[in-house]
Amino acid sequence: MNTYNIIIADDHKMFLDGLISILGNNKAYTIVLTADRGHKVAKYLDINNATEPIDLVITDVSMPDYSGIELNKHIKDNHPKTKTLVVSMLHDTTTVQTLTQDNVDGYVPKNAEKEELLTAIETILNGDKYFSQSIKEVYLKGMFSKEEKLEDTLSKREKEVLKLIAQEFTTQEIADQLFLSKHTIESYRKNLISKLEVRNLAGLTKYAIKLGLLEEE
Repeated sequence: MNTYNIIIADDHKMFLDGLISILGNNKAYTIVLTADRGHKVAKYLDINNATEPIDLVITDVSMPDYSGIELNKHIKDNHPKTKTLVVSMLHDTTTVQTLTQDNVDGYVPKNAEKEELLTAIETILNGDKYFSQSIKEVYLKGMFSKEEKLEDTLSKREKEVLKLIAQEFTTQEIADQLFLSKHTIESYRKNLISKLEVRNLAGLTKYAIKLGLLEEE
């Protein structure tokens, strides 16, 4: 029986523990590393992948400092033999299209059934791609309907965070004002940079001005 080396990256411990429980009972899979930051996975692969090849990286999109989008691109650019599966609650048009363009091997929502997740893993390790039906629908919507404006993909909360970033509040100040954790605000910031296709906080500020957020009372 073939055995496969797997890495799991997710900053939500409960979900991470669930994946470990599901895969740990299958002798075909060896979980080599778990991480709550994407850059930890990238560093591990850069150092060890030549001597201990990783067959599959399962990653969330939303992680502080280094998103699943960035991790997938790093893997595809530097470790093309390693497969990638995104498991995330974030599946807006921009995110799905970006990951697809960067050759992600699979994408399923976090609320998928256990059986579908295992099917996705098996399909990918057998050399095919796997996308949940809901992910396919999002992708097709972006391909064949009127192009969705980036600002239309932002939630009310994301716009609130974007506005406060543009007003030069610190991460901790934003967290205090919105009654959220600093960690959550960092995730919002990272996702906004990815969604709006900007490079830094200055880019976010320009986008907030473009949307007229600083004019709102």
